[in-house]
Amino acid sequence: MRIYKVGGAVRDRLLGQPVTEVDWVVVGSTAEELLEQGFRPVGADFPVFLHPATGEEYALARTERKSGRGYGGFTFYASPDVTLEDDLVRRDLTINAMAEDETGHVIDPYGGMADLSARLLRHVAPAFVEDPLRVLRVARFAARYAPLGFSVAPETRQLMQQMAESGELDALTPERMWKELSRALMEPRPDVFIQVLYDCGALAVLLPEIEALFGVPQPAAHHPEIDTGLHIQSVLRQCVRFNQPLTVRWACLLHDVGKGITPEEEWPRHIAHETRGLRLIKNINARFKVPRDCSELALLVGQYHTHAHRALELRPSTLFELFQAFDLFRRPTRFEEFLATSEMDARGRLSLEDRSYPQADYLRHAAEAVRAVGVQPLLDKGLKGAELGEALQQERLRALTRFKQTYTKGET
Repeated sequence: MRIYKVGGAVRDRLLGQPVTEVDWVVVGSTAEELLEQGFRPVGADFPVFLHPATGEEYALARTERKSGRGYGGFTFYASPDVTLEDDLVRRDLTINAMAEDETGHVIDPYGGMADLSARLLRHVAPAFVEDPLRVLRVARFAARYAPLGFSVAPETRQLMQQMAESGELDALTPERMWKELSRALMEPRPDVFIQVLYDCGALAVLLPEIEALFGVPQPAAHHPEIDTGLHIQSVLRQCVRFNQPLTVRWACLLHDVGKGITPEEEWPRHIAHETRGLRLIKNINARFKVPRDCSELALLVGQYHTHAHRALELRPSTLFELFQAFDLFRRPTRFEEFLATSEMDARGRLSLEDRSYPQADYLRHAAEAVRAVGVQPLLDKGLKGAELGEALQQERLRALTRFKQTYTKGET
């Protein structure tokens, strides 16, 4: 039995990056031998085991053969005669196909170290095309390592384009796609993830609603970058700058999809793009089985983000309707995420990244004015039921009216 450290742990150590998890490959052994040593099997599909003390993953060296469509369409062969090189060649990128022995010596049969130096994401073998999930993985690695100067090798980009055109991406499951999408949005350059998918044609397959935004103009007075697709990428960069959570990043990605279906004769204006985009956002959320916190915020932001931008112009009744839509009194965090998304949208514009966004504080103060309205005085008057609810709403509207008058006079 010979054990090697493999994959990301080797890659990130050589890059001088933090190593967050360690995977191992076991050569010359069997499942029975590992079980006898106390290793715990993981599932039934892969010869992967958890170390009894560390919990780290140990996989028997294996080969694989394409047997169907999609990410799961493979049969595996694990046996003591499978070599380390046999195991490494089935991996996606050369920088992920290196191993390290117990002395720290790096085994690099496919040029991973050279590609680390050249800052290239290059596929290991032609079998790369057999796993459609690799298109998303390569784009995610590009988003992770773009700050270090990495780019996708031209020959790998060409294979990714062939995969996008082949229809193989249609076999990906919603769960696997969402896992890659959500991880990519949290990388240092999520905009690069979108760009790589766009360049190879995969964005048009996976997220045609986002692909449709590229080349769609917006009014230069509000969007100096003009192109709506470039605006989305800029907004994602602001999300990284301000360390926004996944919910905000997902909402930022989708907030302007309605502009992709604006009739060309109406360009560069996009009247009612908020309501037009709701159907598209619902479809995207369903396609990827997006978790509820992300899907709900994306829908609300899609519908109301221009309300935030025009906050100082809104009537008290419109402000109150906005607060009700976000269920402000029970879910204040979601409203804060809405304000964050709107600010990222405002900052994600060429040369306007550092401008202030007073609308956020205005809406926070307005929300505080509404929350300050107590129900006890109304209960003391003997109100209850529907009558109490109506009276409470009227008091909150009056509070918003007073707030707006005071704010206008500059006294807040």
